[in-house]
Amino acid sequence: MKNISLILIFFGLFVVSCTRDFDSINDNPNEPQEVSPEFLLTNVIAAESNEHTYNQGLRLNNYLAQFNADVEFERIDRYELGSNSGYWNLIYSLLADLESMETLPGYNETYDGVAEILRSYLFSQLTDMWGDVPYSEAIGFADFNFTPIYDTQESIYTDPENGIIARLDAAVAKLQNTTESIRGDIMFGNDLTKWIRFANSLQVRYYLRISKKISDFSDLQQLADEDMLMQSNADNAVVPYLSSAPNQFPLFSASTGIYQGLKMSGTVEQTLKNWDDPRIAVFFNPTQESLLAGTPEFKGMPNGLSTQTISEMGIVLNDVSNMSDRFRAVPDGVDAQLMLYSEVQFALAEAVERGYITGNAQTYYENGIKAHFDYYSTEVPGDYFSREVIALNGGMNENLEKILTQKWLSLFMVGHEAWFNIRRTGIPALIPGLDNFNDNQYPSRYLYPESEQAANKENYDQAVSRIGGDHINAKCWWEL
Repeated sequence: MKNISLILIFFGLFVVSCTRDFDSINDNPNEPQEVSPEFLLTNVIAAESNEHTYNQGLRLNNYLAQFNADVEFERIDRYELGSNSGYWNLIYSLLADLESMETLPGYNETYDGVAEILRSYLFSQLTDMWGDVPYSEAIGFADFNFTPIYDTQESIYTDPENGIIARLDAAVAKLQNTTESIRGDIMFGNDLTKWIRFANSLQVRYYLRISKKISDFSDLQQLADEDMLMQSNADNAVVPYLSSAPNQFPLFSASTGIYQGLKMSGTVEQTLKNWDDPRIAVFFNPTQESLLAGTPEFKGMPNGLSTQTISEMGIVLNDVSNMSDRFRAVPDGVDAQLMLYSEVQFALAEAVERGYITGNAQTYYENGIKAHFDYYSTEVPGDYFSREVIALNGGMNENLEKILTQKWLSLFMVGHEAWFNIRRTGIPALIPGLDNFNDNQYPSRYLYPESEQAANKENYDQAVSRIGGDHINAKCWWEL
């Protein structure tokens, strides 16, 4: 993990604003002061990486992907998704911050390239969680456009000039040819090569995302062949949490109820025990009852149960594993994560196995597993890759199930990425919980925020009609 002190950076914003230009101390205190683009860049990275990891990853996606099971504090485990409007609003506010950067003194083409990468990433979050969303007219405040159209997900991804993939490609070209630099980058330490690797790796993610809808994978092949993807965990798009407030991992200071709700799911228990995988201890603690008995054991519980069903089934909550100490007892035990190197390797392994590109699926697969073990400072067992349940020694479908299940585990707490991949591939095949609120269907999206129905009704209505209704089972373009 990089030793970048977020708290010092945030404190620095306050100190700089209070101590710069002492000669002008008698300036009008009500007049706005100059802000540097580096401060907005810091804010966008910090706010998004924290939200993406803790709220969207741990407290939402981890139930949808069945990493965790709940005891009914979080109704999302029973597929009562709602709108997730807080994240919608945060993303658009961060997009506005990136737009505002362009008007600030010190802004240059390098900030512009980095901002373009972040914009593409943020818009992908929006469209993958809601479907068609405001995109081309989304940040139109300067033009007083408060009712932007909803662009189709297809155009958001594939428009040859303005789509996410095209804009990432353009950002890479800009950063490869610039002589300018940036400051305020708390993720990559102002290293432009790492931003280029991140942008290219995001393109790999998105080519796999839309793979059902395209037939030309030559650009993906080129990305795989060139030496400009993430190369190791040193290139991970992460921001370390810190040991001191206010930048500690939020679960460290969260209520006991939130922590106790994050039980080990039966799905992850079965998977890791079937693999005889030591990463079970990375994510979970042995149950309290087994520890008291002197026979430590990891146990999960089914997802999507009501408290009544839990009682009727005789499930003893003290005999179900909670999250491991690195998530609860250590304020800086984990990172805020946007993307890990292991995900890229699993994506390339899948692409080779499906015949999208040429390469060695076994190498990519093993690289992904080794990287994930290494990221969590865990040793790969000596016989791991020769185990029947791990080795890629079957047909395409069997191999894909192994690759994608390992990828699923590697996306623990990485926003909603595991959910996106399950929706796209059906792997792992998750069974809705017994007491789910969605008629035993696996959900595909969040509802649009109610504010959209009020403030942008005409465009909202058109989008709802196009996607087949504003409900959680309406499938996105790339899912169909």
